[in-house]
Amino acid sequence: MKISALLLAAFELYRAALPGYRYEFPRDHFNHPEFQTEWWYYTGNLRDSHGRRFGFELTFFRHGVDGGDGPATVWDVRDAWLAHLALSDIDGGQFLHAERLNRSGAGLAGASLDLGRVWNGNWRVQWDLGRGTQQMQAIDPRFSFNLTLRALKPPVVHGINGVSQKAAGAGHASHYISFTRLETRGEIVLKGRTFSVEGLSWMDHEFFTQQLDAGQTGWDWFSLQLDDNTELMLFRLRRKDGAADPYSAGTYIDARGRTTHLAHDAFSATPGKLWNQYPIEWNVRVPSLGIDVRIATRLPQQEVESKQNRYWEGAVDITGTRHGSGYVEMTGYAAPVRL
Repeated sequence: MKISALLLAAFELYRAALPGYRYEFPRDHFNHPEFQTEWWYYTGNLRDSHGRRFGFELTFFRHGVDGGDGPATVWDVRDAWLAHLALSDIDGGQFLHAERLNRSGAGLAGASLDLGRVWNGNWRVQWDLGRGTQQMQAIDPRFSFNLTLRALKPPVVHGINGVSQKAAGAGHASHYISFTRLETRGEIVLKGRTFSVEGLSWMDHEFFTQQLDAGQTGWDWFSLQLDDNTELMLFRLRRKDGAADPYSAGTYIDARGRTTHLAHDAFSATPGKLWNQYPIEWNVRVPSLGIDVRIATRLPQQEVESKQNRYWEGAVDITGTRHGSGYVEMTGYAAPVRL
């Protein structure tokens, strides 16, 4: 299979995501410095005792900038560690977000199996591997989270033969793991007011050295938690002309945690109403599963304007043949996504 010159150069320093990878847990929940790019994505829909709706996002990114294997000091920048934090106050009609960039030197950021932790400054997720829970803490001057997440289903490995293929050619892929149903309880503090909340969260973890090809400009990603205790993950890769790429795919998780891989022709995701350039309503169909749902948000302005990429990441409601809630991410609308 053809490998681009850029990808070949990256492979000289980093490992490619290739079929046959042998997953081991809990090891694979943490850092993979042999791959150039890695992220941990937490999103969730929560309510307080009065029914007030909140969505949240806490994401950690690691990107290798120096794959050298020589002696290291705390000031070396082998990896850049980024993090994004966002709160969607659905009923309050406001969206707040923040970002930060750190190096791993001196313990400023990282992901460690030994510590059971993923962190960037005082934004962190601490795992209790014995109990199977994760404690999330994130502090911003305007808002903060302190949440406990408990997995109701085992981790899901997406794709075929250990890889989630994103384009033609060896290595245009990721190793992709999700916790699709995390029972979540805790507190949100918003502008000095404390809300006791509970609901469901979702965690994605991907590691890779290259994914997209030059003809792909971004993606539409759906994490849907349905009221019948099933979940649906779909990613719709977009070409430069706006068409869906044939490497788009998804996974259906049944009530017992069993997975079904969905190829691009097994589902459709049709955009509807726009906010700025982003579709904030979608019709999603998976005919083989009897799924025909409308996805919409009550808070259109959930755009994250980061220094690297502008993207929309927001809480949504699901109606139709199934009901539930979830998150949608849309990248590459303002400009082609940069990884």
